[in-house]
Amino acid sequence: MTLAMGQDTASVTILATTDLHGHLLPYDYFTQQPAAYGLAKAATLIAEVRKEVPGALLVDAGDTIQGSPLAGVYNNFKQSGRLPKGVTVPARVLSIDPTILAMNALGYEAMAVGNHEFNYGLGNLDAARRASRFAWLSANTVASGPSTKPFVPYLERTVNGVRVALIGLTTPAIPQWEKPAHYAGYTWEDPIASVRRLLELWGKDRPDLVVVLAHGGIDKTAAKNTLGVQENFAWQVAEIPGVDAVIFGHTHREVAEEFNGNAILLQPKNYGASVGRLDFTFARNAEGRWQIQTRRGRLLKVKPETPADEQIQALVKPYHEATEQYLSSVMAEAPAALSAATGRFEDNPLVDAVHEVQLHYTNADVSLTALFNPRLKIAAGPVTVREAAALYVFDNTLYKIEGNGKMLREALENAARYFQSCLTPGCESGELINQRMAGYNFDMAEGVSYELDLAKPEGQRVQSLRFRGAPLRDEQPLTIALNNYRAAGSAGYDMFKGAKILWESRDSIRELLVEYFASKKTLPSSATKNWKIVPEAARERLLKNLE
Repeated sequence: MTLAMGQDTASVTILATTDLHGHLLPYDYFTQQPAAYGLAKAATLIAEVRKEVPGALLVDAGDTIQGSPLAGVYNNFKQSGRLPKGVTVPARVLSIDPTILAMNALGYEAMAVGNHEFNYGLGNLDAARRASRFAWLSANTVASGPSTKPFVPYLERTVNGVRVALIGLTTPAIPQWEKPAHYAGYTWEDPIASVRRLLELWGKDRPDLVVVLAHGGIDKTAAKNTLGVQENFAWQVAEIPGVDAVIFGHTHREVAEEFNGNAILLQPKNYGASVGRLDFTFARNAEGRWQIQTRRGRLLKVKPETPADEQIQALVKPYHEATEQYLSSVMAEAPAALSAATGRFEDNPLVDAVHEVQLHYTNADVSLTALFNPRLKIAAGPVTVREAAALYVFDNTLYKIEGNGKMLREALENAARYFQSCLTPGCESGELINQRMAGYNFDMAEGVSYELDLAKPEGQRVQSLRFRGAPLRDEQPLTIALNNYRAAGSAGYDMFKGAKILWESRDSIRELLVEYFASKKTLPSSATKNWKIVPEAARERLLKNLE
């Protein structure tokens, strides 16, 4: 195991990844360019540390099996039992979740259960879990259904005579984002209470090193969401007496080393772009128990020149080939060159393409969507599935809900928080983008016309909102097409939470895009121009900043 430093001293090294999201190869599937991330490259860094410290433990903080086109092709095949059109790779070679296959090969000890593990339903989750040769940990996830299987709350390992406990925690906000059928039979307890309960259970027999694998980021304010639960809790877990370290994920950031009291916190970068390393040294105290002497955190960063592990590449190869075959198949034509660059500042044909699909399948009055990839460019001519995947990068499904004018107005006001109010009458100066709000939470509507007036304060920016040529009344009944995350009330869209669901898609919105435009054969060449930003000076400044 880990190298000893003498009879009364010991050391423990823990290596960690988080938020892999199925990114196994150093390859960007949207641009077909090499990338400085991926578990295959991270594996090289892991191997280097293991040469130095043969018994280093390898763990993950969750969100592993969903998020890349490669993961999507496998999981959709697993869910539906059919491979996409154009894929000739034999189904039998795609028998195990590719991320789990790679993690097994690398000898992971455990992973915390992340919220995205539930994205493809419990069938896919259970299949991935059965295939894993490592523990899926979540002390605060409770199996309450007749057929649900409980997760292991913690795992104990002895390293060089030191008892190490690995506790898993999962963000309890999953019901805010996920389809109820995808987590049926599971509920979530407060993570802090779950850790305290385990420490009380151990009492004086507490392990020598207590490490929490937390799928939840740092929020020092302990803010609660519309469900009344704290999504990001790593900081508060670190405050619990008896917790020595917190390895956390979920927020896709990097923290090499931060302390809250005696506990050290660490977060590797998502997609395997870095590997976290924690090193502890111990000495015997007067009672003969191990006591931590030093603790250190650091990040081992993947670089463009970091070689990819050949074993991982070989294991993933058939999945990669299937993904490339699917993405490279032609689905439609673009009558003109299209760019999404301006799509958050003015109506855009690529955003309208998503609206067109959502309105087609739902027959709703109004469609809401965000632009997820403003870097997308499509040349005139053949359009492949790759471009559709790059336009709609998430695995969201489509809902049709029952709403009204008031609900839509409130949603658009929430979206308008993406912008700052103008500081000058003509919007000549001042920051116009609200950096605290992610661009992928700025939803735009089709089926109505409106203006966003940045000279107005928050909550009063939606102006001239009209439906079928007339001003939209609050009491006007509307059916609204939107994705499952919005329907659950995420990112401030709590006006949708609890709305009656009239229809939901079996397939992802990305798959509906492919199906629809494969039938229609052509993408829209121009925008409907149903919304705009005013004053004009504000819109011009936003567009000029793109140049």
